[in-house]
Amino acid sequence: MRVVYGASHARHAPRHEYLDGRAISNFEVPERAESIRRALEADEAFAFEAPTEHGVEPMEAVHDPAMLAWLERAWRDWRGAGERADEIIPDTFLLPAYHEGMPASRSSSSPRAAGKWVFDAASPIVEGTYEAARTAVDVALTAADLALAGEAVVYGLCRPPGHHAARAMMGGYCYLNNAAIVAEDLVRRTGDRVAILDVDYHHGNGTQQLFYERADVLYVSLHGDPERAYPYFSGFAEETGSGAGAGANLNLPLPAGCPDPEYLDELTRGLETIAGFGDGPIVVSLGIDTYRLDPICDLALTTEAYHQIGRRVRELGRTTVVLQEGGYHVGHLGENVRNWLRGLQGLEADLSRLD
Repeated sequence: MRVVYGASHARHAPRHEYLDGRAISNFEVPERAESIRRALEADEAFAFEAPTEHGVEPMEAVHDPAMLAWLERAWRDWRGAGERADEIIPDTFLLPAYHEGMPASRSSSSPRAAGKWVFDAASPIVEGTYEAARTAVDVALTAADLALAGEAVVYGLCRPPGHHAARAMMGGYCYLNNAAIVAEDLVRRTGDRVAILDVDYHHGNGTQQLFYERADVLYVSLHGDPERAYPYFSGFAEETGSGAGAGANLNLPLPAGCPDPEYLDELTRGLETIAGFGDGPIVVSLGIDTYRLDPICDLALTTEAYHQIGRRVRELGRTTVVLQEGGYHVGHLGENVRNWLRGLQGLEADLSRLD
């Protein structure tokens, strides 16, 4: 399997996020991607490729150009305004109710007004954030290029992740929506309908929003029930799409402690929906934060389950682009990803390297 990886992801190295009203160490760290890289490099079933530059057009097809321009200059403006902190973390958020009953004529140009674009306090912007996020997009698009050139399955080791980023909003460790950018690119280049399978623990609110009224992109997500799980405000089963996209959105919320058998049953529902959506490409948002030891999630999947999930996706027989999202138990992350991808290739599980 071809693996696309860009080392500049390490330029995005935030130190803090806020949880329960206090600053803690950020869970989304460079070592996540490096642990995956090492695990795949040690397995001869994987061959690495560098990403190629794709420009801004694929991003602008998905995201508000004003948000992209803000993100590109955010750090420069921060330092230019005399700010000395090493991270931009918003403390004021622009909610729809803010301008209720009055015109929303303009917003402050202060770099402290990051809450216009960033919806939480877990997604710091540091000096290298824009470069890393742009590289993640190029990783994803290069993986799509390889798939269209004839590779049956390709993996893009994206970092930072992307599925919480919406058209004009960032958050949840996500700045640019890698999976949505690739899905849009595949639709435009192939003319086929595209399915997105999101198996991250957290609902991909950004991906859902971007395609909610579209009939040419199916979004299927298995995730922690938003009654208890971030991002709380989307991911309910009754959200099924609207307008032309009615019926093209399937949310499968999962209970706390969900074990392998129950998860695989719900996965079957999702894969059956994808199978009925035509024979176009599949984009997988691969989150491994469903793991039983993940520090910020509460499902109970095992490494064996990840191999089975990959194998079941393989059975669809579709061109498949897999893009990395979450997963925060770094010690086992590389091996969990490796076994998921071995299942996708039709190879046996290999649990020999787990601690």
